[in-house]
Amino acid sequence: MLKTILSISGKPGLYKMVSQGKNLLIVESLVDKKRVPAYARDKVISLGDIAIYTNESEAPLYEVFNSIKKKENGQKSSMELSKATPDDLRNYLAEILPEFDRERVYPSDIKRLIGWYNLLINAGITDFDPQKSESEEVSEEKETAEVDKETPKKASKAKTATAKKTVAPKTTTKQSTVKTTQRTTRQKQG
Repeated sequence: MLKTILSISGKPGLYKMVSQGKNLLIVESLVDKKRVPAYARDKVISLGDIAIYTNESEAPLYEVFNSIKKKENGQKSSMELSKATPDDLRNYLAEILPEFDRERVYPSDIKRLIGWYNLLINAGITDFDPQKSESEEVSEEKETAEVDKETPKKASKAKTATAKKTVAPKTTTKQSTVKTTQRTTRQKQG
């Protein structure tokens, strides 16, 4: 679900991708439901691509949101962002993600993270787990089916069909060369 939720640099709040064109995206604000274009020059980031630094690696944003949701029982965050000190923000994130990297994750990042969580809850988006698109599921099913069904006979038939396809154009090319030569000879004679 987070793949279609976007943060656009220079624009407040979060946006849901509605459609896309050649050089732009049509996005809808989660706050006021207004649709606006996001152009190729705008810095657009999908929440599904964001992760929080930890001491050993990174924690995907959906895991952090699920931890906040569990801590807050599916409600908005109890942290009052306007009055929170940097230490308050770090302590809050330490309850949710104890192994977060305290040197690389800044209080402004934590504030933005909690703000995004609150916006998503207000918009009614509570399912943060990544979901495969239908096309990804279909392609995985096809790959599995092809591997299971393929036999040596089918593989040899496929090679024979490929060989026939490569031979056919060469024959056609020779025939067209012969016809062109015959036309040229006739034109010279006539």
